[in-house]
Amino acid sequence: MATYISMLRGINVGGHNKIDMKGLKALYEDLGFRGVSTYIQSGNIIFRSDQKTSDQILAGNIEKSILKKYRLEVPVIIRTLEEINSSIQVNPFLKRTSILIEKLHITFLSEEPLKSDWDIIKGLDRSPDEFTRIGKDIYLYCPEGYGITKLSNSFFENKLKVKATTRNWNTVNKLQELAKGIT
Repeated sequence: MATYISMLRGINVGGHNKIDMKGLKALYEDLGFRGVSTYIQSGNIIFRSDQKTSDQILAGNIEKSILKKYRLEVPVIIRTLEEINSSIQVNPFLKRTSILIEKLHITFLSEEPLKSDWDIIKGLDRSPDEFTRIGKDIYLYCPEGYGITKLSNSFFENKLKVKATTRNWNTVNKLQELAKGIT
C-alpha cells in the first residue's frame, strides 16, 4: 500500500471554491482510500491506497469526484511519499547559505513538461525571483515574497501546458512529516 499526498489547486482561497475539509476527507474515504488526513484549509490531503494506477489517473478520479460532489473543477496534483522525500532532498537552493527558507516554494507539475516548452522559459530572468526545474518540480526562490512574483501557477501552466500548484517550503516539509506518520 502506497502513501500519497494530493494537493488541490485554488480551493478556499479568498472565499472562492469553498470545500469543507471534513467533507473532502469523507470524499476520499468514499473512494476507498485509507488513513485520510488533511492539512490546513488549502487542499492538502494525505492518504494510502493500494490502487495500481498512475498518479494522473488517480488525480483524474479525484477531480471527477470533486466535480460531482461540489460542482467545482479543481486541479489535483499527486505525489507519492517517496517523490516528496526526493523533492525535499534535491532542492538546489538549500545549497546556498544566504537563502531564506521562508522564501522557498515548490511548484508541483502534473507531469514533466515538453523539453521544447521548458527551453522557452528556463533562461528567463525574473529577478530577484529565481526558478529551476527538476523532473515534475519547479523550485522557486522569491526573496520579496510569493504573493508578488510573476512566477505563479498560471505562468507555469500557460508556458508549460501542464497543471501546477505551489506550496511553501514549510508546508512541503509538514506534508512529508504527516505522510510518514501514516505509513
